[in-house]
Amino acid sequence: MRIVIKVGTNILTGKNGSLDRALIGRLAAEIAALKITGAQVVLVSSGAIGAGMGKMGIAARPTDLRQKQALAAIGQPLLMEVYESVFSAVDVTVAQVLLTRQDFDDRQRYINARNTMLTLLDMGVVPVINENDTVAVDEIKIGENDTLSALVAAKISADWLFLFTDVDGLYKGDPGKSELISVVEKVTPEIEAYASDTSASGKGIGGMRTKLVAAKIATAAGVTMVIANGLTAGLVARVVAGQRQGTLFLPQKAINARSCWIAFGASCRGNIVVDAGAAAALVKKGTSLLPAGVSGVEGSFEMGDTVSIHSPTGEEIGRGLVNFSSDDIMKIKGKKTADLKHILPAADYDEVIHRDNLVIL
Repeated sequence: MRIVIKVGTNILTGKNGSLDRALIGRLAAEIAALKITGAQVVLVSSGAIGAGMGKMGIAARPTDLRQKQALAAIGQPLLMEVYESVFSAVDVTVAQVLLTRQDFDDRQRYINARNTMLTLLDMGVVPVINENDTVAVDEIKIGENDTLSALVAAKISADWLFLFTDVDGLYKGDPGKSELISVVEKVTPEIEAYASDTSASGKGIGGMRTKLVAAKIATAAGVTMVIANGLTAGLVARVVAGQRQGTLFLPQKAINARSCWIAFGASCRGNIVVDAGAAAALVKKGTSLLPAGVSGVEGSFEMGDTVSIHSPTGEEIGRGLVNFSSDDIMKIKGKKTADLKHILPAADYDEVIHRDNLVIL
């Protein structure tokens, strides 16, 4: 069994901003116990910026990018020092893995990172993964560590993803004052309406909205996801054994590793809008996208880039790797395949996106 556990800053740090060694020690002991049962465990850990804030006596999370990068540089070694100490006490080796958006965008880097993580797991090591906040420049986040953990879970074909937060799960209203949603079969607009965009502490950046984004990614990759209170001892073992705690998100039909990369790894460089007939053919028949079905292009992209495919109503229905640049697609959109060679004599493909490079969402 392969388990990914994401722990947020608000769980890892105390009220004064310092790392909670007792809680981290308990987490290490629980992961060690899971490993004894044969499970492979990956830990996605926030906390570098929070640890840096604690070290420097800063109470409120800064908004300046340079300050956040500097605090991450201060806090990351402090975070790993604690992990090394507490995991060594339970005879478990840890490894630091720092990722950036580019490690998902680039196919070869994606594969290399996946192979490294799988090799570490085979060696009995617990990878401790965080975004490389010190060098990240796109708002210093991949989409936040909730999203990072889902991408990692999809990348390594995990069985479970646990998102630890400071509430018991997804509520229909205020946490603790409304109904806790026990099971989510699919993340619908109704489910999304229950999500709050705020974090309980001033040290983290995640809220329930980012966790639902993570749920969409993880469940689409066939991963069972749980949002639960990270302060609850022994939670992972009990849930894996069949007990119900937190909010359980049921997995959808799993897609293969390459499709996971197309759908969720690489950043979309633009949008292609298709007509109703093409949308139905893509979703129901699994066809390739031909020029005749394209009605619009948004953004600027090149051949081989990942793009998002939208229906006439604006709904995202899929993602894929394009065979033409945005400029060329503008020239051939709505045209018959037979006309392609007349418009673009050097064209090597008939399809805008071949079905083998297309993932329906």
